[in-house]
Amino acid sequence: MAVWCTIRTFQAHAKELGNKVLTEPIFFVKPDGCITESDVLHVSKHPGEVHLETECVVRLTQHGDIDAVAIGLDLTDRAAQSKLREDGLPWSKAKTFRQAAVLGTFYPWRRGLEALSNEATALRIECDINGERWQEASLSEMDIPPSVQADALMQWAPVSNGDLLFTGTPTGVGQLKPGDTIEARLIAHDGELLSSYNGRCL
Repeated sequence: MAVWCTIRTFQAHAKELGNKVLTEPIFFVKPDGCITESDVLHVSKHPGEVHLETECVVRLTQHGDIDAVAIGLDLTDRAAQSKLREDGLPWSKAKTFRQAAVLGTFYPWRRGLEALSNEATALRIECDINGERWQEASLSEMDIPPSVQADALMQWAPVSNGDLLFTGTPTGVGQLKPGDTIEARLIAHDGELLSSYNGRCL
């Protein structure tokens, strides 16, 4: 299983971190050893900072179609990422550590990729840390929607059944610390809870 991740799909997030706004999908890959569904995240064991990015995760077929969706956390060592970027080096150390790809429950999705972000049917991301809202956005706010991401990925990537696509994060990212509690949700346009993740940091 491959974990494909798209960067800066929400323009506001790119601006939040002082990064260049993108007009086409740019990807990086996490090995499947990063994946966890544990409700305990061992942030204190990581030698650097661990920052949270809440995302809609799409489970793909080998043809680039959508099979299911979930809420996910793309955990990032922000300090390491900044240093690597300054040096013009790959981000591997900042993005591919243990438990760096956190998955909530999966929900079967048969309405196609476009429906994830269309104004009338768009899903919503929410994430609360210690009961305080950190991230909240509709996928209709995406500047590079999941359908565009998948189309671009299929042009060159060896996508297999069950591969995951982390589709990008809105504004509100921040550092996780031991003792923090996390409640993340993926919500349908009608308010139905499709996927959730509840965890705590040690």
